[in-house]
Parts: sequence; C-alpha cells; structure tokens
Amino acid sequence: MSKPTITQAMIDAYDEYTHLTLDRRGFMEKLTRLAGSGAAAAAIAPMLAANSARAAIVAQDDARLKAEDISYPGGEGEMKGYLVRPADNDGKLGAVIVIHENRGLNEHIRDVARRIALEGFMALAPDFLSPLGGTPEDEDRAREMFGELDAGQTIANGVATVAYLKGHEGGNGKVGAVGFCWGGGAVNDLAVNAPDLAAGVAYYGRQAKAEEVAKIKAPLLLHYAGQDERINAGIDAYKAALEAAGKELTIYIYDGAQHAFNNDTSEARYNKQAADLAWGRTIAFFKEKLA
Repeated sequence: MSKPTITQAMIDAYDEYTHLTLDRRGFMEKLTRLAGSGAAAAAIAPMLAANSARAAIVAQDDARLKAEDISYPGGEGEMKGYLVRPADNDGKLGAVIVIHENRGLNEHIRDVARRIALEGFMALAPDFLSPLGGTPEDEDRAREMFGELDAGQTIANGVATVAYLKGHEGGNGKVGAVGFCWGGGAVNDLAVNAPDLAAGVAYYGRQAKAEEVAKIKAPLLLHYAGQDERINAGIDAYKAALEAAGKELTIYIYDGAQHAFNNDTSEARYNKQAADLAWGRTIAFFKEKLA
C-alpha cells in the first residue's frame, strides 16, 4: 500500500483539533471527508499525531547524563519536573527551562531536555500540569487539562522555576527558557513576568500582548513555521512592539515548515531541515547568553 498523501487542509484540521474547538469525533469526520474514506483517515491520523514510540533521540539511561525527577517550590505549592545535567561536569552551568507543548511533560520533552544537557547546560523540564496532579498518560486528557489551568498560577509557577534554577547550587545564576507551541507562549509570558530571565527562545508560540512588552528584559529568539497562519497572525504586532520598546530580538520564519516542525515524533509535521537549523541557532544563542 502506498503512503497516504497528507494535504495542508488535513494538517489545518489537526491543528484545529489540538488547539481550537474541534473535538476528536469532529476531527475524524473532517479528516474522512478530506481523505476520501474512513480507511484513509485511519491511516493518516497517526501520521499527524505525535508517536511516543519515536520519542528518544538520547536514551533515558545515557551514561553522559545525570537525570532525575524532582519536586521544587512553585508559585503556590509544589512543582514536578525532570532535571538533567552532564555527568562529567560538576562546574556551575547555565540553566535552561524546557517548556512542553499542550500535551504536558511527555517523553518527547524529556528527550529534548536531555539533548540540551548534552550541549553543556543544566536543563529542567517542568510539568505545568502539576497543580492538577501532573501530566496523565492519556494525551487527549492532557490537552483538556490545559483549559483547566489558572493562567496567573501558571505564570507564577514559571517565575518560581526561574528562581529555583537561579539559586541552584549547580547553576551559574543565569537561566534561559525554550518552549514549543503552548510552551512557546509560556516563554513569552515568562519574559514579561520574570525580570531575571536571561534568554528566551519561543518555537511557534503565542505572542505576549503589546502593552506588556515594555516589561521584557531578556533577549528573545523567536522561531516560526511558514505554514502556521494561526500563530503567525500575531508576529507583526509583536515584532513592532518589541522594536519600539528597544528590546533585543531575532525572528526566523522557516518557509514551508508546519507548526510543530521541531517535534520529531510527528511524522507529517516534523521538518528535519528547519528543526536542525532552528536547533543550531537555539544552542548558539544559549551559549552566548548563559555563559
């Protein structure tokens, strides 16, 4: 059987399902119409979704790393997270917060944290669903839980994460953050609300409000996908506000790439060329700002 053809309309329908108002049943009905049959839709749906079986680029037990699940003080109550650092470096390292998509702290994000640690940083991937008991196994339930979060509490937990890492005995006092999708928006919120943030990298994330931009102190690196109308609609206003306020920013738009192009567990949306280029820029940015 030949590989199914995935169209932009199918990707847009999946984005509507995962980020907007379309439920699972509505998504499959729409995908069936677009694909031409239920069988074709059933084959295409897993290609659009993330596949946890493909999550590990760096093995969980990689001997080059020290990794542990931790708890630390949040804004109100306890936060859970995954902390990773190089095994052979006991010096003071720059710290990077790795903020998950709207699926929570899953194996893919843990893997991203390990990749960052291998670049010479202390990486912490917080679970922002901690106030609701933590990220569940069921991905659909995880997505639903994001609508139950209190926005103010989420920001407070992000600010507390910066403070935790800034005071960590293994850190050099400089803390950056990188986030993807929902996490990209969280990085922008963190830049507004955490004056101690030393660097922020947002992948295809919701922008901060123009009236909040004046509070940003951290230099920003913003990655966007060329085929991402929903998120890209906010780029121009955000860029104008940042430039008018004299903020340090760099924006890249990756032509032809889809929303979530960095997520290598999503066969249909992952774009290796864009992901590799953005990753190289991200690591170079952190090495400059967190040294």
